[in-house]
Amino acid sequence: MSEERKVSKNVIEVTDLSKAYGRVKALSGLTFSVAKGEIVGFLGPNGAGKSTTMRILCGMTGADSGEAQVCGVDLAEEEGEVRKHIGYLPENNPLPEDLRVSEYLKFRGRLKGLSGGRLRERLEATLNLCDLRRSASERLIGNLSKGYRQRVGIAEALLDEPKLLILDEPTIGLDPRQTGIVRRLLERLRGETTFLLSSHVLSEVEASCDRMLILNRGRIVAEGTLQELQAEYLDNTVFEVVAGGERSVIEKIAKDIDPLCELIDESPTTATGRKRFSFCTPQGESSAESILKALVNQSITQTREFTMARPDLESIFLKATKRSWEQTDSSRENVREVSATLQPDEEEEREAK
Repeated sequence: MSEERKVSKNVIEVTDLSKAYGRVKALSGLTFSVAKGEIVGFLGPNGAGKSTTMRILCGMTGADSGEAQVCGVDLAEEEGEVRKHIGYLPENNPLPEDLRVSEYLKFRGRLKGLSGGRLRERLEATLNLCDLRRSASERLIGNLSKGYRQRVGIAEALLDEPKLLILDEPTIGLDPRQTGIVRRLLERLRGETTFLLSSHVLSEVEASCDRMLILNRGRIVAEGTLQELQAEYLDNTVFEVVAGGERSVIEKIAKDIDPLCELIDESPTTATGRKRFSFCTPQGESSAESILKALVNQSITQTREFTMARPDLESIFLKATKRSWEQTDSSRENVREVSATLQPDEEEEREAK
């Protein structure tokens, strides 16, 4: 019974997964899980191992070691069975240009085992869901824009109602309207379908995903909700005030409340003469709020606005990957130091022999 509960909770279970291409390690002890109904952003720099992971989860390539389960199915034992539960949109999705959209989706539906009324029902549903019915269902794929092709690819991935949908760069190259359609599609399916979404468009990941996994050098280097990642990677509280006083006066009021607070930027806002002052403090939000109260109580500052700034996903991404590089470099340095200390002993052993 406990095993059944585990399967129903997590659609993806990856444990200590490793994969190498010759001497290049694509994955090195990768471990993560994705719960049923989650929309999870799968992020990382180029070469981090994202595409390799997605191909393994789809049963398109095997891992060298470790374990991976999708919908309770072990990929090492039943990779063919796994494909019944997954819809996959690759970054460069090859589509036949000489078929109409409806023809292509019917063909793909039959390959997925759909037929008769069930095929017609799913074709109608996916065309409507991806906003293709009126505008593109009878058009040749070769005449479609990038945005329409992406939506055709998503429609194909959704045909047989997969439990897990893996999307690799679904919004790359799309204009804001097309990106909005993809985002609304994710919202409609939220909670019903589990998504693993790889993208370099971090603003879209931030807007759509419940949780993020950040990958670097084949390992997860950070994971959590945006709020959890902000809490982990927020070194200082950053806040801004719009005020009309002199810089020296604004700075002195802040320093009187919090000596560790620093004024880091000053920029004009409007023709009224007010300026936007940016501060940072290691003392947290309570200190920022105390400074605000002090500024408001001083009529000379003419304080009008206050904003508590938090790092966006791009800042977190850069910090997390930088930290992992620094930790790796530190580990290598430690290994070199240990090796250096062992060398004299090894030489003595050789001389003794």
